[in-house]
Amino acid sequence: MQWTLEQLKAFTEAAEAGSFSAAARKLGKAQSRVSTAIANLEVDLGFDLFDRSAKLPVLTNAGKEMLVDAKAILQQCQRMNSRAMAVTKGEPVAFTVAMDEAVPIQTFETLFEMMADSFPELKLTILNGSQDDIATWVNEGRADIGFIFRVKPLSESLDWYDITTVKQVLIASPQHPLSAIDHPHEDDLVKHRQLAIRDRLGSSQEQPLSPRYWHVDSYYYISGLVNRNLGWAFVPEHIVNHDWMEGSVKTLSTAELSSPPLLTLSAIKKKTRGWDKVMLWIDNTLNTLFPTQV
Repeated sequence: MQWTLEQLKAFTEAAEAGSFSAAARKLGKAQSRVSTAIANLEVDLGFDLFDRSAKLPVLTNAGKEMLVDAKAILQQCQRMNSRAMAVTKGEPVAFTVAMDEAVPIQTFETLFEMMADSFPELKLTILNGSQDDIATWVNEGRADIGFIFRVKPLSESLDWYDITTVKQVLIASPQHPLSAIDHPHEDDLVKHRQLAIRDRLGSSQEQPLSPRYWHVDSYYYISGLVNRNLGWAFVPEHIVNHDWMEGSVKTLSTAELSSPPLLTLSAIKKKTRGWDKVMLWIDNTLNTLFPTQV
């Protein structure tokens, strides 16, 4: 078969417009050229796409089936053209974001929604990992940008900039003894098991307040264990405010405590990687999504 994209365009436009003349007007071509393109396509395929017995052409059953395929082929060609134009303009056709699972996920979901609208042809990959994972991926070029809670020095080959600070809150199960205390003191906390965060390699970890503690590498898993009344914990406020956590844990007063340290959310990139259009867009958009320090 030797059918062409011009034939497919003539066929789909005629099917949607309801006549060869209307398709010709939309395509800016002579009606005879559109009619010939469709006739040649039918010869190549070996069957009629239109029933021409009436005043206006009507799709045959085979034509209806082929219309679906023809549209899919033309859409794929359009995507290929868009990607080719992006390459010509120096824009990336693929982009990888690596981020800590505990970032304010609803804000980043909004970021990705906006990215889909701004770069509809971009192939996006999203990876989750610890600070060490993310730093390694960015340093090796496996990720274009990373988002981490920066708690220790980074490699000199990486650039970083702070995006916002995230407040931590004290949580326990509603059934936990601490939940019965209006304003718990440190003396109250040390009597019970603490669930403290650490990274997967153990090279970065929260210094527990209680002598009874478990180290866990996920704030979400910590929150789940708190829900099961296995201990108390300090976690980022946005995790507790997420819909899936509603009512499962209790936020306790810290009025009698030293406030837990703020977490600093930072973006990292390799120093040798330039600021392309997508990278600049992410930077500008995050400034609007995180307009002030939390």
